[in-house]
Amino acid sequence: MIITRTKHVLRHDPSRVIAKPYLPGEEIANDATTTRAGLLLGRILAVPEEEVSLILGQTLEHFQARHENFEALLERHFEMVAPRLEGHAVSRARRLLIGAYFTNEYSVEGAALFNPSIVPAPARLQVGLGSGERRFVMSLRAVGEGHISSIEFRTGVVDAASVVTFDPLGTTLITGTRTPPLPYDKPQFAAKVVELGGGSALAEAVLRRLPDPFTLAELEASLAVLEREGPPHAISFETIKIIHALATSNYVTTFPPGSPLSERVIFPAGPHETHGMEDARFVLFTDSDGRVTYYATYTAFDGYEILPQLIETEDFVSFRISTLNGPAAQNKGMALFPRRIGGRYVMLSRRDRENLHLATSTDVRHWADVTELHRPTRPWELLQIGNCGSPIETEAGWLVITHGVGPMRRYVLGALLLDLEDPTRVLGSLREPLLAPDSSEREGYVPNVVYSCGAMKNGDRIILPYGLSDAAVGVAVISIPELLGALNPVSGA
Repeated sequence: MIITRTKHVLRHDPSRVIAKPYLPGEEIANDATTTRAGLLLGRILAVPEEEVSLILGQTLEHFQARHENFEALLERHFEMVAPRLEGHAVSRARRLLIGAYFTNEYSVEGAALFNPSIVPAPARLQVGLGSGERRFVMSLRAVGEGHISSIEFRTGVVDAASVVTFDPLGTTLITGTRTPPLPYDKPQFAAKVVELGGGSALAEAVLRRLPDPFTLAELEASLAVLEREGPPHAISFETIKIIHALATSNYVTTFPPGSPLSERVIFPAGPHETHGMEDARFVLFTDSDGRVTYYATYTAFDGYEILPQLIETEDFVSFRISTLNGPAAQNKGMALFPRRIGGRYVMLSRRDRENLHLATSTDVRHWADVTELHRPTRPWELLQIGNCGSPIETEAGWLVITHGVGPMRRYVLGALLLDLEDPTRVLGSLREPLLAPDSSEREGYVPNVVYSCGAMKNGDRIILPYGLSDAAVGVAVISIPELLGALNPVSGA
């Protein structure tokens, strides 16, 4: 009984919706000057005032209860298109109606809910609990229309016997407010521009005009100089696009502090994540000075290419999003260790898409040093292996829950044990899978898959939430002593 499934199954709920800006396709319509958005505004301006009030009233009746501060949201979406009105004075009712026409609901869980990670909740939330109880935060990958992935949360309590109880869900969803980050580190930014293929004399000229560190406004001003005084736009376009995309991939998303955590959705906002934020691996990180920070690595996807990125938060209210830099920050599945080892940050990765690697760094956002850690050897993992979240520290070593892909592209979970002081040393591995999809778990958007993005230690057990065939989420409990006892020593360890 190394691992026991609980009765919990979290399924996607299409009624969990956000209200997001909607802009009709900006193709030219009818003539050479008018866009669809411009035509729509003209039609709304032509509606008589009494009909405006009627249509707005019907809209509020249908949608107001589904969204927090709905009228304020419509006002914000009106402001998005207000410059197109060219001085037209409009009533508040017409402003709200314009905002409604440029808004649409999006079901963040419309397709699936899967690939969770779990961490202890911040200390301020660990109140009002019974003896031996701890509150947790679980992140989930929610997938909606167009297969766009966002990050959602659940909260709950686990007791001393590792019985898991989930809190009731909030009634609405909110996406937070996006703002630029703190000033950019110039050398790191320049190195990432080169990694993205933007290294050129033009890029060097843009960066040369900037201080270190620099702000987004200073960068925009330097790009404007390039557009004004540089070569023709056809020549500078690609450089400008890469620099601007990199800059806007770094941002901060902040939620109202009083909102329930299960109502907060980190929805893709950067240019590299237009098709989603995939498989966030959250970890509670304790630094050498005792400071506690939650980090999460995730995969940004723009429909063509992937980019590993980092989330940082102390309270699950404000989230700093930033790119990961360096030759070791490649591909999917990076997972940060929960503390430094030998004064350095340590990260698991799968930089070649097949084998486990280990990277170290003195900077959590820049990764250059990497070494191969483990190759697939068992029949159930010969296609590829990877991690299922951050390692868990035990007296025997670092426990790494892994995933392995075998015949028929079937995903199962395994485990490795790494040396505490030298995690490049693999001490043990499982001969047989720890968890495989059973008959109730194998059907879904991607069949025959169990997968996790992070587990949490609770006494001598591990709470392991896991995705079920890219469709739902289950929860299992692992006995640490029995798992350690089942590991086979690795030759030469």
